[in-house]
Amino acid sequence: MADNDPVNDHLDAFTALLAPEGRALLDAVRDTDPADELAVATRLRREHPAELVSAALGQARLRQRAAAKFGTEDAGRMYFTPNGVEQSTRASVAAYRAARMRELGIGSVADLCCGIGGDAIALARAGIRVLAVDRDPLTVAAARANMAALGLADLVEVREADVTEVGTAGFDAVFVDPARRGGRGRIFDPEAYSPPLSWAVETARTTAHAALKVAPGIPHEAVPGDAEAEWISDGGDVKEAVLWFGTAPGAIRATLLPGPRSLLSRGLPDPGVRPVGRYLYEPDGAVIRAHLVAEVAESLDGGLVDATIAYVTADTLRPTPYATAYEITDQLPFNVKKLKALLRERAVGTLTVKKRGSAVEPEELRRKVKPQGPNAATVFLTRVAGAPTMLVGHPA
Repeated sequence: MADNDPVNDHLDAFTALLAPEGRALLDAVRDTDPADELAVATRLRREHPAELVSAALGQARLRQRAAAKFGTEDAGRMYFTPNGVEQSTRASVAAYRAARMRELGIGSVADLCCGIGGDAIALARAGIRVLAVDRDPLTVAAARANMAALGLADLVEVREADVTEVGTAGFDAVFVDPARRGGRGRIFDPEAYSPPLSWAVETARTTAHAALKVAPGIPHEAVPGDAEAEWISDGGDVKEAVLWFGTAPGAIRATLLPGPRSLLSRGLPDPGVRPVGRYLYEPDGAVIRAHLVAEVAESLDGGLVDATIAYVTADTLRPTPYATAYEITDQLPFNVKKLKALLRERAVGTLTVKKRGSAVEPEELRRKVKPQGPNAATVFLTRVAGAPTMLVGHPA
C-alpha cells in the first residue's frame, strides 16, 4: 500500500496509542470535556505529535461513549473504533449469552466477525477459549489490544482474516455477528448482511452448537426451522435477536435482562379483543418481537384493546416481569381539546405520552395540550376496537 493510504494512517495512529507515550497521553486526556478539547489539544501539541494528540482525544471520546455499554471501568481500559462502539454487543447481553454457552458445556468458540471483541471478552470471562476473527486491520488491532488490556490474551486468539475462509473444525461452537450496517445505515434484509445470513446458517450447522446474532426486526419466516429464536431486551430496550443451533429447534423465547427472565412460546392463538378494563399492560419489546403477547395476556387473564395493537387490558392487577402495568382512569375518543381540558382539571404538568397505532407524535401532542401543574399522568394514543382513542392513567 502507498504511504499515504488512510487505512495505514489510522492503524499507525492507533498503534502509537499502545506505546508508552500514547498510553500516558490517554491517561492525561481521559476525562476531557468535549467543550475543552480544543484548548487541551493546543496545549498538548506543544509537547507531543499532533497526530498522536488527535488519536488520544478521539479514543477518549470513544471510551466515554462506550461506558454505557461496557461500564466505566472496562471502557476506561479498552480501545475502540467508531464502528466498534456503535455495533458491539452490550456487556450485559454478551455476559448472558456467554453464560448460556457455558451451561451448554461449550468450552471453545470460533467468534466470527468479532469486532472490537465485546463478545470474546464475555466468553473468555466465562472460561471459554475463543478464536476471534475479523477482516478489518484496525478492528483487529483494537480487539487484540482489548484482550491484553483486560488480561484475557491467554484465552483469546485474535486473527485478521476473511471469516468465510476460516475453518471451524475443533471448536465446540460458532458465534457469528454479521455486519448489519452499510453506507446508508442499518441493513434490514438478512441476505444483505456481511456475510449473508444464509452463509452464517450454513456455518452454524457445521458445529454442535452455534449462535447467530441478528437484528431484532428479523422476520419470523426468515428463522430456519432447526433454530431456536431468542429476542433479548436489557432494561426494557430490545437489543438483538439470536438464532441458536443445537438447543431447541423451533423454540421461540423472549429474554429480559437484568435477570435473566425468559418467556417461552406455547403456540397460543392470538388473544381476543375486549373492552378496556381497569389496567393496561404494555408488554416488553422482546415479548412483542417474539410474538409472545398471547402468553402474557393469558397469564393476566386479559385481552387486547384492538386486534392489531400489542396492549393487553385486564380488570385485575397481577405482577409480571414481561409487561408494565398502568391503571387507567379515563378513556376518550381522540380529541386534543378534550384531553387538554382533562389535564388542566387534573393539574397535570408532567405528561408521559406513549403511542401504538397512532400517527400523532408525542412532542406534538405535548405542545398542543401545554401540561401545567404538580401532578403526573400517562396518556396512550392508540386504537380501541379500531377507533382512535386516548387512554389516560398512571403506572400501577
